[in-house]
Amino acid sequence: MNVEISLAVNGREWAGEVEPRLTLADLLRDHLALTGTHLGCEHGVCGACTVLLDGQAARSCLTLAVQADGRQVTTVEGLSEDLLPRELFQCGFCRSGFVCSAEALLRREPLPRAVELPELLAGNICRCTGYEPILDALSARLPG
Repeated sequence: MNVEISLAVNGREWAGEVEPRLTLADLLRDHLALTGTHLGCEHGVCGACTVLLDGQAARSCLTLAVQADGRQVTTVEGLSEDLLPRELFQCGFCRSGFVCSAEALLRREPLPRAVELPELLAGNICRCTGYEPILDALSARLPG
């Protein structure tokens, strides 16, 4: 039995019927063709599936689509390209999760200290680029 839901994705309203077990990641990728949200581990560990749910970082592989009913979802496609440019990443698979996590961090704490960034982004795994270019780019955005 399907469930009727409605949500705003990147500022656009969407309504439809979904299976109760459908994840938010699958809704975004398979039903809305927003493929910037990646599926890595599908256990909420790697961070590649991170999106913003009402402005907070959320693992879309662990969030059911029905849990997003009536809420605001922002994917990497709805965020600025200049927060963490594509050139920082070797393969780019982890980029969407890092961008969404960094955006949530900067919304929550507009002036984090650079020394806090590694801990604050610890929920995102990069297997090829390493973290230094990513942390350097975020640190460069901080005053001082």
